[in-house]
Amino acid sequence: MKKKSGFVKNFGTLILAASIPVLLALANLETQRYASLEKEVSELEQTQYQLIEENKKLVSEIGMLSSSERIEKIAVSEYGMRLAESDEIVRVEVGKK
Repeated sequence: MKKKSGFVKNFGTLILAASIPVLLALANLETQRYASLEKEVSELEQTQYQLIEENKKLVSEIGMLSSSERIEKIAVSEYGMRLAESDEIVRVEVGKK
């Protein structure tokens, strides 16, 4: 009976000793994976920052391009339009039923 007990004890020690390098290798893989994901997150945050800045510029350009002064200037100079006189204005009301 003692031989089996010694074998089980030695086998358990052998498994424990073999599992240490395996666990260290797994920890190393997880560390590499974490570093890779951290780099990817950093790159995505940088891209997000650039897109936000580009969006701010585009919103500013939209505000500038849609200003009534600019539209009036283009209408007058490029299309020969003018402001309507009061007697030329016709108001249309949609009838209520």
